[in-house]
Amino acid sequence: MKSIVIRQPNELKVEERDRPEPAPGEVRVKVKLAGICGSDSHIYRGHNPFAQYPRVIGHEFYGIIDAVGDGVLDRKVGQRVSVDPVISCGHCYPCSVGKPNVCTSLVVLGVHRDGGFSEYVVVPAQNCWLVPDTVPDRHAVMVEPFTIAANVTGQVKPTAQDIALVFGAGPMGLTTIQVLKRVYRVKQVIVTDQIDERLQMAKRNGADWTINNGQTSLAECLQDKGIKPTLIIDAACHPSIFQEAVTLASPAARIVLMGFSTEPSQVAQQGITGKELSIFSSRLNAHKFPIVLAWLEQGLIDPETLITHVFDYQNIIDAIETFEKDRKSCCKVLLPF
Repeated sequence: MKSIVIRQPNELKVEERDRPEPAPGEVRVKVKLAGICGSDSHIYRGHNPFAQYPRVIGHEFYGIIDAVGDGVLDRKVGQRVSVDPVISCGHCYPCSVGKPNVCTSLVVLGVHRDGGFSEYVVVPAQNCWLVPDTVPDRHAVMVEPFTIAANVTGQVKPTAQDIALVFGAGPMGLTTIQVLKRVYRVKQVIVTDQIDERLQMAKRNGADWTINNGQTSLAECLQDKGIKPTLIIDAACHPSIFQEAVTLASPAARIVLMGFSTEPSQVAQQGITGKELSIFSSRLNAHKFPIVLAWLEQGLIDPETLITHVFDYQNIIDAIETFEKDRKSCCKVLLPF
């Protein structure tokens, strides 16, 4: 079989490998489609501190079960599945409180263990979620990106009276915008970014108002309209945004951080406790695949608006470079296998 392997940072090859056999409790998936994420690029460039090399990357993928290991009773050959990349122990403290995404022995497919940029991959059967017949392949591969938004919104529980401010109109921001508007039907979604083309994408995904904060003052724009956001989501992941969010937020607002920067954020405690703000962080997803699949089946979300490019997997370097460099028109890149 063919697999996309990062031998070491900046060294990528499409290699011929033996087709793996599922161990007890596992299934083998014939990958049909995979999606490129920013973390795949970070592993390729050596910027992911958790990555282990050599590595078959890819944690967004969909396919068909073609072999079943011993002891697997609830999954069968021929079933269409979207695969949750989060593998957890199930018994540590985080797992016991419903947060397997921060399991003390966390394994993420495509990071700590070979992922889905391959013709075949073996995964735990319990990580395979059945895709309804009404959900097309191109949407099935987009389940994982939407679980990021499901994880965020599941924590902060948006309501119809919320005024949400989203920093960043990249893939994480766009999925979050859709979920806020189409699932939770919040009162208003404001999106800020420094690339006009991305702000246009934000509008197509449901943003009510967009602001280019590279050209105008975000604080002044909000002040002119007398708006104090009740929910702020940092999907741009820059350390300076935390303090800005604290300053802009309404009293009793919720702030969600999604970044992994090692740079410190300078935040005064008074700004947080004076307004009694609630600060959340969100990483990966905690059992959100069935929720997103239900949203897809109900037509509440539309992954098609995020898919901008499709490359044959043999052209993976071109695909990753397009994802990295074309920030104006590129959002989600799919790889058929």
